[in-house]
Amino acid sequence: MGYYRAGFEVEGVDIKPQPHYPFKFYQADALEFPLEGFDAYHASPPCQDFIPTIPKKHGTAYFLDDIRRRFMVLDKPWVIENIPGAPLRADFRLCGCMFNLPRLKRERWFETSWEHFELRPACQHLEHPISVTGHGIPSANYYRDKIRGGDFIILARKAMDIDWMNRGELSEAIPPAYTEYIGKYLLQAVNAT
Repeated sequence: MGYYRAGFEVEGVDIKPQPHYPFKFYQADALEFPLEGFDAYHASPPCQDFIPTIPKKHGTAYFLDDIRRRFMVLDKPWVIENIPGAPLRADFRLCGCMFNLPRLKRERWFETSWEHFELRPACQHLEHPISVTGHGIPSANYYRDKIRGGDFIILARKAMDIDWMNRGELSEAIPPAYTEYIGKYLLQAVNAT
């Protein structure tokens, strides 16, 4: 959604069905999907193998390197997103507190073909943060808000500024504010090619 807000016509690819995806969607393997005919590319490879607290790995870590190799031979700009600690160059390090999402604690790293660099202030969460991660029981953030009458899915949707996804989809999503921000730089990179 953020890239759309930044001015892109968006199409998505995933090996799993995405019934709530709001744009043109192809159910396919992103490592085999034809890349011709697009102005720019974004990939968010699975992150589970880069989470140090998950003892059982999913066997998907190779996706990040494989998609990077696919992108590096293109003559178009690209972005790869993942979590802190993933083996990528963090040209952008973004979190909800950097936008108008003050309760969202969700840092994501973005590697770009144009090797963007900027200095940003460190994360600062003044209110009790909401962390939207995983597919299991919500974090302690949920229980604190539940006591005040909150509902986790409502709080998570509001924190991420995404009202069209279910719980599982939210845990995999990038807040639109992040990709809208990067999308402005991506448009500059597209116009420079």
